[in-house]
Order: sequence, then structure tokens, then C-alpha cells
Amino acid sequence: MTIRVLLADDDALLRAGVAVVLGAADGIEVVGEAADGLAAVELCRSLAPDLVLMDVRMPGIDGIEATRRIVAAGLPARVLVLTTFRHDEYVWGALRAGASGFLLKRASPERLADAVRTVAAGDTLLDPSVTHDLVEHFVRRAASAPAPAEQDRLAGLTQREVQVLRLIAQGYSNEEIAGLLVIAESTAKTHVKRILAKVGARDRAQAVVLAYRTGLVTPG
Repeated sequence: MTIRVLLADDDALLRAGVAVVLGAADGIEVVGEAADGLAAVELCRSLAPDLVLMDVRMPGIDGIEATRRIVAAGLPARVLVLTTFRHDEYVWGALRAGASGFLLKRASPERLADAVRTVAAGDTLLDPSVTHDLVEHFVRRAASAPAPAEQDRLAGLTQREVQVLRLIAQGYSNEEIAGLLVIAESTAKTHVKRILAKVGARDRAQAVVLAYRTGLVTPG
């Protein structure tokens, strides 16, 4: 099955380069390009891509607002954020808006293609070590307490599921979680699937954000 990708970036040269890289990758097709956030949302509606490769800093509405609108509209596309810096406040905002992961723009062509496949499959949070670093950086700076509704989303979790959610937030894969808890990988996958359903998280990235926002996992 071919993964249909929409590129959203105001840098035409970067879009051209990414289009060449993804066009040469097996199972990936670039179906459209947008130079700003509003165009990205509109093309998401008309082209129905599987994934949007989204820059966060664009004219008009930025990548955060574009992501928020895509998610709010219930469009099937997942959003993979491209960023230049590891500690980019826009990326944290994009994750909270509903993005499924992020990748540094200096990533290799192979890493970019793998990232697209990973996020399109909805299997895991990209680059756990960098994501963990980013989430800790901005959660540590956040002074506001989480809304009661966020805490309520954890209420239905079993003790084991809370344990698994903590490990997800620390960047562990299903295989690693299975090893740490001495359970089958299929059992770990089942736990993850149930956790996402119970807390209303679109994917692992959103589960990580929730875990930090509610204090289930704390920076450091």
C-alpha cells in the first residue's frame, strides 16, 4: 500500500528536495505541496493524504494551527512535524495540537523515509530520545497546572496500564516494554492499544504529552 504524503513548507527549495527524496523511496508518493498552513488544511480535505510533512513556521496560519484544524476536522492524515531546532517551542505546541511526531530537518534521506512510514503506520513516537528531551524541556517550563479533565482521562487505567504508559512516555518501544515487564511483545502491544483508547489519545505522541501534562511522568 502506497503512503500518500502532502508536503507543507514555505521553503520551495526544501519542498523540492524532500519531494525528490520521498519520490525515490519505495511505497511513498508525494501527492501535493502547500506553501502555508491554510493551503495545507485545504489540500488535506481535497487530496486526503495519509500523512502531512508539516513545517511549523509558515506565513498565514502556522503549522500548529494547521495541525489543530486537521485534527479537529477528523481528517485521517497524520502530521509529522519538521523542525530545524531540537528545542523549538512550535514543536511542543504542534504535539499538543495533535501532531504524531517530529523530525529534525537535517535527518538523512533514509531516516526521513523511515519516519514517514513509522508515523503513517501509527506505531511509535519518532526518535524517542530527542522527543523525550523536547518534552522535558518545555514541560519543565510550563507553569500552569493540567486541567481536571486531563487527570480524569487517566482514571480508567489499570495499575499495569499506568506502568506501561510511564514507559511509553520515557520513550520505550513495545519490544523494550515487553522486555522490562517480562511479558510477550504482543501483550505489550495490546496494553498500548487499550491505553490509547481509554485516554482518548490519537497515538503514542499524544499519550506522551498527556503523561507529562498530568504529572504521571515528571522531567528528570
